[in-house]
Amino acid sequence: MLLILLKYLQYFFKNLNFFLINFKIRCIMTFLTSFIITFFLSPYFINYFNKNKISQIIRKDGPITHYSKNKTPTMGGLILLLSILFSVIFWSDLSNKYIFFSLSIMILYSLIGFIDDYYKIILNNPKGLSPYKKLFSQSIITIIILIFIYINNPEKLYLQFFIPFLNKIIKYDLNLILYLIISYFIIIGISNSVNLTDGLDGLLIMPIIFISLGLSILCYFSGDIFFSKYFNFIYIKNAKELIIICLSVVGSGLGFLWYNTYPAKIFMGDIGSLSLGCVISIIAILIRQDFLFLIMCGLFILESISVIIQVLKFKYNKKRFFLMAPLHHHYELKGVSEPCIVIRFWIISLILVLFSLIVII
Repeated sequence: MLLILLKYLQYFFKNLNFFLINFKIRCIMTFLTSFIITFFLSPYFINYFNKNKISQIIRKDGPITHYSKNKTPTMGGLILLLSILFSVIFWSDLSNKYIFFSLSIMILYSLIGFIDDYYKIILNNPKGLSPYKKLFSQSIITIIILIFIYINNPEKLYLQFFIPFLNKIIKYDLNLILYLIISYFIIIGISNSVNLTDGLDGLLIMPIIFISLGLSILCYFSGDIFFSKYFNFIYIKNAKELIIICLSVVGSGLGFLWYNTYPAKIFMGDIGSLSLGCVISIIAILIRQDFLFLIMCGLFILESISVIIQVLKFKYNKKRFFLMAPLHHHYELKGVSEPCIVIRFWIISLILVLFSLIVII
């Protein structure tokens, strides 16, 4: 938005125009804007949610230690959403179609999360939006956005596979059907895996920050002609602007972590976890880094696998493989303290992000 305004004001403010159009400055300002908004608005949201009893619904079959959290405000993802939207709209180049695609799917997924939270908290329905309705809504949104991306992409779409430490990349040409199938499962799978991971104080937001930083590096490499050739990436003209979204997620995430760390004063709810999960997924798809992205999201995938194993094992012989799923609850019931689990999961996430970046060297 700012760039559009400056086009009309550049005659009067030439020096200011040059200063603000500079990409590095816009990146820094995006990070600071999103952090400041989240950091200073969160206390007001926390007070409002407390007064209106918009608090976390604790599952009855969950860990006993979580019962004390039933009065903790939730739907804090609304703060994250507003912060990201404002900073991106203000500092990004809105003529960039990749910005439009990313914000569109994030807003639409946040609506699904909002409805789910509304059912749980306002209507006092612990189950929330039914899994079938949620999956159907996500599927429709995802397929429509992916078709628009495919139609509006002048270049061929490739899938890139990196062979670790051998500096070799396999590029596979994708047709519409294959592109839709792969991208669909990445967005649906990761967004719901992110939602499952959001079960302990501060557990989710830090891995999201790590992955967003990793994606911002990949966006820079993909959007720069020199680095894309050096790392044998597919050069994507519009990719660099996506760093604005990545840094807005990092800034708002750090501001939110201040209040979400143990003991949490606010939770993000589905409105936050679903929207964050889908926006990092769509960015990875837009820059054709599906393979590296899945490595980065290894922690989320592990959490989902633990739930799948638990369900299948129980259906097979009515016995549980884990004490409780997802995996972080298993360690809780084994007696590991919540902060200890959270920090160890952060370490795992950081290692996975660093490994995915080392692979391309």
